[in-house]
Amino acid sequence: MATLAACGQEEATANGPISTEQAVDVGSTIVEQMNMIVSQGAIEQYAGNDPVLLNGFQGWESALEDIGTYEGVDGGSVTFEEDEVIIRINVLGSSHNAEVEIILDSTLATYIGITTNVHYSMGEIMFKAFLNTVIGMGTVFVVLILISLIISCFTLVSKFEAKQKKEEPAPAAAPVVEQIAAKEELSDDTELVAVIAAAVAAYEGAASTDGFVVRSIRKSNKSKWQNA
Repeated sequence: MATLAACGQEEATANGPISTEQAVDVGSTIVEQMNMIVSQGAIEQYAGNDPVLLNGFQGWESALEDIGTYEGVDGGSVTFEEDEVIIRINVLGSSHNAEVEIILDSTLATYIGITTNVHYSMGEIMFKAFLNTVIGMGTVFVVLILISLIISCFTLVSKFEAKQKKEEPAPAAAPVVEQIAAKEELSDDTELVAVIAAAVAAYEGAASTDGFVVRSIRKSNKSKWQNA
């Protein structure tokens, strides 16, 4: 492909400015060679370290999926600018036609860019636009549904916690043993009051305890030896 650019430069030097027909021939030959290199799987070998050629070959390889079988070229057009020459070559394919745009410098010695544009029908363009819209809107709705589910889960968690609190057992009643002990303590106090009243009545020499009232009973902290 570098040789083709050099040949175009020699023709321009010998015959003056390159003509449109010559530029189209150069572009057609570049497309033919590019298709041959890609079909042979020799992209890395011919592209070398040139990123422009590498991107051009990869773009052509990707476009062949829509072009189908390559069926040759069908003329083209050329635009001459101050610093570059833009060659557009019409490509025929079994499924879709395409246009390869080749940009060279003004001397036709250096590649500036190679781009393959597949021609789609209006129906295909509209279908792709509709498909992209559906995918985009579908993604948004799926995300919204997921967010709604997450929020509803928070509500369910709060309801579950409230139900768990309601189902917690009530505090157990005081053991029967404690109740019995309390009753015994009350009965012991009553008996103690009666005994103390009788002792006081005997000490005073009274015949009965009707005139005595025990208002309080306090436990002594003294030991038996101290009381004695």
